[in-house]
Amino acid sequence: MNAASRFPVRRAAELDADPQPQRWLIEHLWTDQAVGLIVGHPKSCKSFLALDLAVAVASGAPCLRHFPPGPPGPVLLFAAEDPLHVVRRRLQGIARAAGVDFDTLDIHVITAPTLRLDLEQDRRRLQATVESLKPRLLVLDPFVRLHRTDENAVADVAPMLGYLRQLQRSFHTAVLLVHHARKDAAGTRAGQALRGSSEMHAWGDCLLYLRRGRGDLLHLSVEHRAAVSLEGLTVQLTEQGQALALHLVQDESCLRAAVDHPPSTAERIEHVLRQAPTPLSLRQLRQACRIRMSTVARALESLTAQGRVTKEQHGFRLAHQRSAFPVPPPSTPPAGNGDGKHRPAHLDTQLQLLPGETESGSAGAQPDKG
Repeated sequence: MNAASRFPVRRAAELDADPQPQRWLIEHLWTDQAVGLIVGHPKSCKSFLALDLAVAVASGAPCLRHFPPGPPGPVLLFAAEDPLHVVRRRLQGIARAAGVDFDTLDIHVITAPTLRLDLEQDRRRLQATVESLKPRLLVLDPFVRLHRTDENAVADVAPMLGYLRQLQRSFHTAVLLVHHARKDAAGTRAGQALRGSSEMHAWGDCLLYLRRGRGDLLHLSVEHRAAVSLEGLTVQLTEQGQALALHLVQDESCLRAAVDHPPSTAERIEHVLRQAPTPLSLRQLRQACRIRMSTVARALESLTAQGRVTKEQHGFRLAHQRSAFPVPPPSTPPAGNGDGKHRPAHLDTQLQLLPGETESGSAGAQPDKG
């Protein structure tokens, strides 16, 4: 066969080496030239977080008053749900909180009433705008207002995400989509909480997920395709004078520990169980922790032996949490275990799978980084 008809190949050792270590648009939050999403339920300050990233990139000031950005550059923003005067007021407040001059902020706001990623004319106009401004970051808020297609259909969603990936590669710009979480997303990991097609999670290089906590606190999870992910961050929307902005509610030592020492399997299991409203099965824990089934089972065996986790009929829970399911009364006939002896099912600490779960198809699952 003619060599011209084949794809070009090189041996792995002949591939170009990355001339620099991990590069960040904003350290620990967003990698350089990455595409990704900020996800959360309504009123979880998704737009405030997106604007905070925009101010950090445009000004060089730390995001959330903590995370330093890389070299500053222009930002292009389209806010589909908020009037322009609201966008201005929010950016002014964040700029005050960040200590930067709002009048010189290199953020460019698209003022057209609509922008549809499913319309060829709008795609051409957005590409021309990006080519003209060459922004370091493109922010589109929210995804649901950027199209008129079915978010659950891969055939509808994939072309729009592919177009945004093409913008990123052609113009070396990061792309941030603001997106909504599913209504039933409580207790699930960030990637599984996205509304619509699973193509959304597969597309993203970075994912920032906001959950409501107690009072006005928000829990922030950070997932990266090619960097250490972060859990357990807490942020809060605070107002100081006319400076309304999100702030990180955590000291530097705690954050540095989270970056330098990723949580162990046992710590990840306890974190997931702490957020879950009901006991979780072995399969649900494997999916939430993104760890192979056998590793989760060994960690659960150790946690159960230490008395830190309890196994019930419906799944596992932290030992200090009150069970969401009633314990059978003494008059209930005891369950047999197949050897002629009997004991209540809720006292069984064996790490067998719950009904409907199998080891096959899951035991070899690797942490999902793709």
